[in-house]
Amino acid sequence: ALRAALELLGFHCTAVWGRGRSGFALPSLAEVTRSRRGLRGDKLGRELGPTHISRLRTAGSKLCSSVSTGFGPFGRHPVNSSWEAVKELSNLGLGKDVVVQILQLHVAYKKTKEQVSKIWETLQPQFTVHVGVASSSKAIILEQCGRNRGYKDADICGFSPEGGVCLSDGPDVIESTISMKAVCKNISVNGIQVLFSRDAGRYVCDYTYYLSLHYGNGCAAFIHVPPLSNLLTADLLGRALQIIIQEMLKQFGKARE
Repeated sequence: ALRAALELLGFHCTAVWGRGRSGFALPSLAEVTRSRRGLRGDKLGRELGPTHISRLRTAGSKLCSSVSTGFGPFGRHPVNSSWEAVKELSNLGLGKDVVVQILQLHVAYKKTKEQVSKIWETLQPQFTVHVGVASSSKAIILEQCGRNRGYKDADICGFSPEGGVCLSDGPDVIESTISMKAVCKNISVNGIQVLFSRDAGRYVCDYTYYLSLHYGNGCAAFIHVPPLSNLLTADLLGRALQIIIQEMLKQFGKARE
């Protein structure tokens, strides 16, 4: 039933199992199934849709459920680096005792609103990470907050929110519970700079982030990645996401202790 519901929303998910564990139940799902890298045991494969759910043991060995997303093609980006990077992340995993599931979002306000709502209402993760492309950037950008107003640019369907507002009764700004400045300070990524930002751009990325922060009570993060190039490959971006998200989850785990 869950799979059918997600497929109606356009989800196409894959599950990836971390090393050293044959599987474990997700609280709001039945069992994520699909084996990775020749793990022993029965074939585990259940597909859910473009969403990434990951579970890992954070600080204090407390199990944490997380969802990660990338975006589909739009405009000058027939291949969206955010989705390519998230797919690489799913291959890399987030360490021992981690299950990774990836989800692709549409670059469309209405559809994305449905998808983000379903992530929190149906999957009920403890933490969600969204990844989008920053067209003019050569760096990775960690966004601290999402904003409610100023959405004037039309999406791939030619639609823009009425009044340029995400939620009519929502606050102007919602902050992530994660300190992005602390993440920037604590990590080092070879081959690419990591920057801090408080302006996610007032397009579908910012819109998605604001909604996720709203539904998740601040337990979300947004990472902008640059377009792919000869130097900035999907592999490099995937490895960067791995380092960054592991640091975020470490911070999140400590806050839960």
